Amino acid sequence: MEITSHQNLTTTRGVETTRPSTSFTPLTPPTESSAAISTEEQEQTPAQKREQQQYEQAVNSQLRELAARDREVRAHEAAHVAAGGRYVTGGPSFTYQRGPNGRFYAIGGEVSIDVSAIPANPQATLDKAETVRRAALAPAQPSPQDLQVAASATQLASRARIEIAIQQREQRIEQQQGNTDENPEASTGGSFAVSGFSGYANSGLAEPAREVFDIVA
Repeated sequence: MEITSHQNLTTTRGVETTRPSTSFTPLTPPTESSAAISTEEQEQTPAQKREQQQYEQAVNSQLRELAARDREVRAHEAAHVAAGGRYVTGGPSFTYQRGPNGRFYAIGGEVSIDVSAIPANPQATLDKAETVRRAALAPAQPSPQDLQVAASATQLASRARIEIAIQQREQRIEQQQGNTDENPEASTGGSFAVSGFSGYANSGLAEPAREVFDIVA
């Protein structure tokens, strides 16, 4: 999977958390004739009262669901932001639905986070990738998109570790060559093994070929 410069950590915009998608259908109040408050001379019929009660129960139930979803979404995005720190590049931003009481509730959201490599600094890239992965998995219920971002961060960390290993190997070889130049007698009549290469000796043998990795930024 190619790692782009920015990816989004989301709750419901395009993807959903492990909780099933919540759909809030607008409620239609009873007709004026059946729900109207009775005059002093006329009371509501039992059927009209039941219809009004059912409508009020449905409204209260939806408001509770919307309020719970709003809290869940905001906590989800706040967890991303807190763990992502300086690599969060945008958000949180939310999508809203208007409840039957006229108030707007957050039912989805997203946070943009930078998952690009840090040029010429694999150790810093590794640290960044680990932070991004923690940010993606910070919520209690990561969404499928969150898991994709975590996978991208894991891939970025793996590439950074490869670059670090290559740098460390080259530094060891340069150090060993420097020690040989400073002490020429050490190169006569003896052999040594370079860490990571079995049976390699410096007595007249060519330097072993290095493994080449195609590091994609």
